Amino acid sequence: MNALRVLVVDDDAMLCMLLGEMLEDMGHAIDPLETTQAGAVAAAAKRRPDLMIVDVGLGEGSGLAAMDDILAAGFVPHIFMSGNARRVEALRPGTLVLEKPFDQARLERAIRCVLDPAALSAGRPTPGASAPGVRTPLDGAAARAGF
Repeated sequence: MNALRVLVVDDDAMLCMLLGEMLEDMGHAIDPLETTQAGAVAAAAKRRPDLMIVDVGLGEGSGLAAMDDILAAGFVPHIFMSGNARRVEALRPGTLVLEKPFDQARLERAIRCVLDPAALSAGRPTPGASAPGVRTPLDGAAARAGF
């Protein structure tokens, strides 16, 4: 996988630090971290990241609303993070959700899955791309079952 410019949006400083370290260990460049809905929208427009990893719940605004605004201007591959992936799946069917807590292996699988359009358009994820805690529009039931 090529190095990506990743924009992380989360208001939890500790999680941002850990996620930033994981992404850097994977060889990706981290854009400055954003903590608010408005900051995420502005940063996405200015920096045009290759990938966004967005917490659903932010202290100021919503990660879901931020992505709605960003996607209105053009597609950006993205992964939502949440402690309650089922809630996000209900609100946004067909989205990829990385359930907290997660490790680097699940983060890597989620990134591969969201960046592999052939796997998504084929109706199933790339073999090995799904794991517990990584939910795609196509494998939610399998992820919940522990696939």
